[in-house]
Amino acid sequence: MKLIVGLGNPGTEYDRTRHNVGFEVVDSLARRFAAAEVARAKFHSLLIDANIAGEKILLSKPTTYMNQSGTAISEIARFYKLQPESDLLVIVDDVALECGIIRLRGEGSSGGHNGLADIEQRIGTREYARIRIGVGQPGTIPQKDYVLGRFRPEQRDAIETALDDSVGAAVCWARDGITEAMNRYNRKQSATNTNTATP
Repeated sequence: MKLIVGLGNPGTEYDRTRHNVGFEVVDSLARRFAAAEVARAKFHSLLIDANIAGEKILLSKPTTYMNQSGTAISEIARFYKLQPESDLLVIVDDVALECGIIRLRGEGSSGGHNGLADIEQRIGTREYARIRIGVGQPGTIPQKDYVLGRFRPEQRDAIETALDDSVGAAVCWARDGITEAMNRYNRKQSATNTNTATP
């Protein structure tokens, strides 16, 4: 059993916002690998069972808000006796990366991201795989407003490519592990530089 978690905020008002790109990737994985499955509410999360590359994968979208994302992950990991360093992949937005760039790591700090900080605190380790999806820098827009806003039209093509790449990277992680996924997907670059927001 492995666990793939997309971070985001629950509620239709947050659909397709920058902070919810993790949810979008999990939704894509569910459509591709668990189309016949029904999501169930458990462990402060919406859960879907999937089979990816022959691996039993649990897909999760926490139903807490972003800054309490670790609640769901810690409960799931404890119940299924998962080892974060090998069994957990978290997909999250990142304002430090250009819009459309993705970066994979097998461990690391929260980088100021409240969702990652809560996960680290609740599971007691930084050693878990993560896919960071670049959403661009806020510029003069307050960061909270920026991440809770929707992508500008000129950003949307870049982010759609990043979402597709993130699905591929998650599949690669499930099948071949984080090192191979990093080798394949950290080389991908967006052709469009839409890094900085304007008011």
